[in-house]
Amino acid sequence: MTETALPLAPLDDRDGVIWLDGTLVPWREARLHVLSHGLHYGGGVFEGERAYGGRVFKLHEHSARLVASAREMGYELPWTAEELDDATREVVAAAALDEGYVRPVAWRGSDTLRLVARDTSVHVAIAAWPWPRVFDGGPRGIRLRTSRRRRPAPDTAPVRAKAAALYAIGALAGQEAEQAGYDDALLLDHRGRLAEATGANLFLVIGAELHTPPPECVLDGITRRTVMEIARGQGLTVVERHLAPGQLARADEVFLTGTAYEVQPVAAVDDREYVVGDVTAALAKAYAAMVRAAEGARSAAPAGTSAGQSESG
Repeated sequence: MTETALPLAPLDDRDGVIWLDGTLVPWREARLHVLSHGLHYGGGVFEGERAYGGRVFKLHEHSARLVASAREMGYELPWTAEELDDATREVVAAAALDEGYVRPVAWRGSDTLRLVARDTSVHVAIAAWPWPRVFDGGPRGIRLRTSRRRRPAPDTAPVRAKAAALYAIGALAGQEAEQAGYDDALLLDHRGRLAEATGANLFLVIGAELHTPPPECVLDGITRRTVMEIARGQGLTVVERHLAPGQLARADEVFLTGTAYEVQPVAAVDDREYVVGDVTAALAKAYAAMVRAAEGARSAAPAGTSAGQSESG
């Protein structure tokens, strides 16, 4: 499995514009101060979104979750989810983005470095750039390594937020997995049950059923919910339950879901191998058709109209 090569230009040295606190600014001028509270204490929140045919899939759900994540971290965003929807469309249009990635991010500013900073200013930025796939060649199976890192208990961390602080765990786990020759890491929860990959939800196909851990200490992903809806529509029984690592031996297929991954088959977990089976293939095909339906809708829209103003889901 080869990861798609990233553009040679680093992310801070590109042409284009970024939406920063209500204004489109030149890409290279979108900066924050080194003494920003969010940089030091992990209070930043963000979203990962995908544009297909110039339209962000389930945009409003992402915007609403960004607002909710900030609230979970103890601060309010200066913009509503609807205003963030509009700002995101503006960024995607300015970038003339067809298929790509969108990253909204919010953080507390540099008013103070006091740990408890209730009245600190809050900043929001939205950037978008081309990024067709995480892995080249389409959805082939990847190899996971079970990590020594654990997902924290709900009463010890803001697990309902898409918070930068929580992603430190995934970053460490993923780095260790890649160093060992794997594509990604599989994390257990604080009780030793199956949780998720570094940034994607986990599904096991057991018989004719789809099994997935409940979102108690993992993010209830938007892609996760979408794939569960598709699965039910295909007649599959979807079971949310706690899964011991031993359940991997019962699984016929394993796959991950996430905005970047979409539906990503798993070929192996540690030394246990899996086929990229019919269930995973059917769900991946249906999800790809759903998210890329915007391209057909956009091209079919009459002249002078915009097919990208209403969001799926």
